[in-house]
Amino acid sequence: MEPSTVSPLSTTPAEHPADHPAVQPGAHTADLVVFGGTGDLSMRKLIPALYHSDRDGRLSHESRVIAMSRGGLTDADFRGKVDAEVRDQVPVDDQAGWERFLGRLHHVSVDVGRDAGRDAGRDAGGADRAGWGALTRLLAGHGQRDRVFYLASPPRTFGPFCRELDEAGLVTPRSRVVLEKPLGHDLPSAQRINDEVGAIFDEHQIFRIDHYLGKETVQNLLVLRFANAFLEPIWNSLWIDHVQITAAETVGTPGRRGYYDHAGALRDMVQNHLLQLLTLTAMEPPARSDREAVRDEKVKVLQALRPITGTEADRFTVRGQYVGADGMPGYLDEPASTPPTEASRRVETFTAIRAEVKNWRWAGVPFYLRTGKRMPYRRSEIVVQFKDVPHSIYPGGAPNRLVLRLQPEEGIQLHIMAKEPGAGEVRLKPVPLSLSFGETFTTRVPEAYERLLTDVLAGNPTLFMRRDEVEAAWRWIDPILHAWESHTELPEPYNAGTTGPAGARELLGRSGRAWHEEDA
Repeated sequence: MEPSTVSPLSTTPAEHPADHPAVQPGAHTADLVVFGGTGDLSMRKLIPALYHSDRDGRLSHESRVIAMSRGGLTDADFRGKVDAEVRDQVPVDDQAGWERFLGRLHHVSVDVGRDAGRDAGRDAGGADRAGWGALTRLLAGHGQRDRVFYLASPPRTFGPFCRELDEAGLVTPRSRVVLEKPLGHDLPSAQRINDEVGAIFDEHQIFRIDHYLGKETVQNLLVLRFANAFLEPIWNSLWIDHVQITAAETVGTPGRRGYYDHAGALRDMVQNHLLQLLTLTAMEPPARSDREAVRDEKVKVLQALRPITGTEADRFTVRGQYVGADGMPGYLDEPASTPPTEASRRVETFTAIRAEVKNWRWAGVPFYLRTGKRMPYRRSEIVVQFKDVPHSIYPGGAPNRLVLRLQPEEGIQLHIMAKEPGAGEVRLKPVPLSLSFGETFTTRVPEAYERLLTDVLAGNPTLFMRRDEVEAAWRWIDPILHAWESHTELPEPYNAGTTGPAGARELLGRSGRAWHEEDA
């Protein structure tokens, strides 16, 4: 790609309304302030998502993106950084449109780490005060706009940042705040963060984001269930044998061991991503179409999860840690700024759990949750395994299976039995009826963050987690963590590049089941 010719003095989109693409009806006028605005999440996900929104006319001419970081950058510096690091991630086929988008971008320097760590009421220093003052001046005169404060920063900063915004008089009735995961490391810490943020923002202004909920397949799960007459009548324990929810990654944790030592797979993936997928799979049909109805039903599922406590964790959970194999390093050998500690040896990079939803619809149906690093494939999917037919007149049949793939290619497959062509004996073969979003729909499939940011700007909380939902998830997770912490044995090792420890296969094998990739 040719290097950009963007001017460091690019003007704001408001100065070029005639050049701007047609703005869609209902396009939003907002100032989006991103704390951690030069970080990895911002550069890889948020900025590209906002560019696509601008390109598709979902932002008004006046909307601005304001990055907050300690980088000491000018507006021109930040625009140059975005041009250098983001341009190759997005299809820039319109140079004028790209420069117009860069013109939306601003930067405010503030020592966010120092400021987040100070005690309430103590001055954080002249440099920090100057940064907050610069943000106040930039937002002055635009109180009628929606203001979205996106906290792409560590959870410990959420409360302090919200207090700073309030003390600066920047929180208006039209303000919203977006909280990235993880929201705490256990129930008490999550409650503390919710209390701190809730002291400044009302619950309807708080958007706790989980990017999995922005994926097309996740939303199509609800459509598949509730907009098709054939499926919902068999979506219960009479017809479904079990459900598998997998989030597998090929990458390890290079450079992230300091974080992962204190997080682990259970906190990092299960408490949020996998439990969110479980709730959408198991929830009852909402009684109403208002925005809270879906979230009401999700909370009910979390409250119906059978607790796993004490010695039950030995039977219903598996934890593992990858070791070096085939030229790939083990977890303890990954590059890191500090040597491994006792916490490093005890942390799980893989976990599998047998969960049960104790209600009328799902009694007796196990939900198997699995996530791991350094696995042989990158895949996130929900597999609904149906029961076999009551009596088969053909040999060689297999139960039907519904597979909803979230990544890498989003799509839905319904595996059915069909007759192989040919004369003579009837031979059965499982074949998939496939829906690939990329092949079926000619429109561009939005990235998850793009959709979720659009919902934030619209004030639509449906795909975001409510306070009681987050805390219900931690109430189920915490006893498992406590049980693991009481164990003296280390996580079960598994070779990097494999599907996890033997205990994960035994978790299903005890009931004659197998993970999807093993019996496909």
